[in-house]
Amino acid sequence: MRRWARALVMTLSVLSLAVWSGSCALANADDEVWILIDDNDSTLDIYRGDTRIERYEPVALGRGGTARVREQGSRMTPTGEFHINRINRDSKFNIFLGLDYPKLDTAREAMQAGLMSPTEYADFQDAYYRDGAPPQDTVLGGYIGIHGLGASDPDIHRRFNWTEGCVAVTNPQIEELTRLVSIGTRVVIRGDDDAPIAALHDKPQVDSRTSTD
Repeated sequence: MRRWARALVMTLSVLSLAVWSGSCALANADDEVWILIDDNDSTLDIYRGDTRIERYEPVALGRGGTARVREQGSRMTPTGEFHINRINRDSKFNIFLGLDYPKLDTAREAMQAGLMSPTEYADFQDAYYRDGAPPQDTVLGGYIGIHGLGASDPDIHRRFNWTEGCVAVTNPQIEELTRLVSIGTRVVIRGDDDAPIAALHDKPQVDSRTSTD
């Protein structure tokens, strides 16, 4: 009888812990602060769970447009889901919130499309797992993030997509945004992904391997 009672107590405890863990996971999901950037609307929305708590507009993206897979020098903003992996408060653009671009699946897609050789992909994969972050100097480019204007012209910012591939907001906006986010914050960039990857081969290449932090 004692063994049966002990087993019952242990079973109930495990079930209670599972229910509690599930509730915590749901609560964390409801409280998650994350960012949605929409190229078509030129907006950056900050959400807590499903509730939008702030909107910045207009924002500026890359002057080359958007794409799932972008090449180094194309001046395109990558679309997809990313996470903030570094914060530079001494950037020439006031504050720079770096994103973990390019993702491993982006490199795999680039290899399948012929933009990256199997050897380059293998080197990318090795560096990705070794350093815990994507390399920034491959054919896919890097140094993508959200930043302020610094000393850039606010009027140009309001009228054009002017960046080399990053997402730009005003200086007050990047300061407010930095107070709301942290390392690991999820960032979703949504844009026009209908352009064929093969079209990237025709883009003129310029040297943009220098960090824009």
